[in-house]
Parts: sequence; structure tokens; C-alpha cells
Amino acid sequence: MAQCIARLSRQTSLLLLCDMQEKFRPTIKYFPQIIETSNKLLQVCKILDVPYVVTEQYPKGLGRTVSELDIGNTKPFEKTLFSMCTPDVVAHMKRRVKDFNTAIICGIEAHACVLQTSVDLLSQGYRVYVVVDAVSSRSLTDRMYAFDHMRQAGAFLTTFESIVLQLTQDAGHPKFKQIQQYIKTSAADTGLLALKNIPNLS
Repeated sequence: MAQCIARLSRQTSLLLLCDMQEKFRPTIKYFPQIIETSNKLLQVCKILDVPYVVTEQYPKGLGRTVSELDIGNTKPFEKTLFSMCTPDVVAHMKRRVKDFNTAIICGIEAHACVLQTSVDLLSQGYRVYVVVDAVSSRSLTDRMYAFDHMRQAGAFLTTFESIVLQLTQDAGHPKFKQIQQYIKTSAADTGLLALKNIPNLS
């Protein structure tokens, strides 16, 4: 299902932070960089009043959300479903954003929870932006084909800085100088250039 092209709107968007938990730390490729980039996007969304949702996959076994991700007093939704689209989360999304139509997704794992969340949202008619430098898996092969799958399903594959600039829209935005601190340094290397050299993703 192809997505229609439309300007990203702060008023209708929600940031989804998927399962960035302690037990994943040793195994996820580029884990520190994924968390760093996700946290920067989260801080920008806080500045711009873009709401966010945090989930944890079976926290009893996989641990809680890592401390580097500054979610404040937000209580994560616990789940066993791979997709973030549990009944509780979906109901919360609709309550949190009156005219919610766009999801911006960060987290892990690309080929499991992020992919299934994207497909569920796309199938319900939502627009989905997957922040590729804030999404990873244990296997780079799984990550690569998950991105391919999500793109073919209709998701927009994008980057942290691109999303920030789309949400801000104008260098004259009153909070742009505050936001600039998060984009003034180069984005962390998360191996995406290596993936771009794979023929079916070029």
C-alpha cells in the first residue's frame, strides 16, 4: 500500500519508542548509537510538544528501558505481542493525539517488533516513518531485509536529522536554536552505508 506524499505535521504525529531494553545491549548491532540517536529525537519531540509512547517487550525477562533513553516519568507499556499495536497502546495513541495519522518509529528489533508495528499501522491507513539510524537488530542481514520489507509495504525510510527538520519546518521556528544543539554534530555511524551497497537496497 503506497503512502501519499504529505508534509509531516507535529499536530498529527506520535513518536513510538520500541523496546529499547537492557538485555538487548550486548547483542543489538550499533546499540549505543541507536539509543543515542533515539534519545536525541525524543528530546526534540519534547521541545516541539510531539507526544511519544514507550513499549517494553516482556520486561520480566528482557529488562527495563535503558537509562540513557530519557523518558522521564512516562510509564512504558508492557507487552508480549511483537507489534507495539496492542489494544492499550492503540487506544492511548488515539487519546493522546486527537487527529493522529502519522507514526515515527525508533527502536528494536527492526525485523520483529519494528516491522510488525509498521505493517499493523500501515494496514490501518496510518502514515509511517521509520528512522533508520535509530532502528537495528542483532543481525545486519535481518535489519537490511526488514528495511526493504517496510519500504515495500509503504513506510517512509528516513533519518534522524531529516525527521527533525521536517517536524521543525522553518529555521525561523522560535525553538529552532534550542533544537539545533541536537543536529549540529554528525549523526552516529550505524552501518547504513554498508547496507546501501547491497544491490536490492540501492
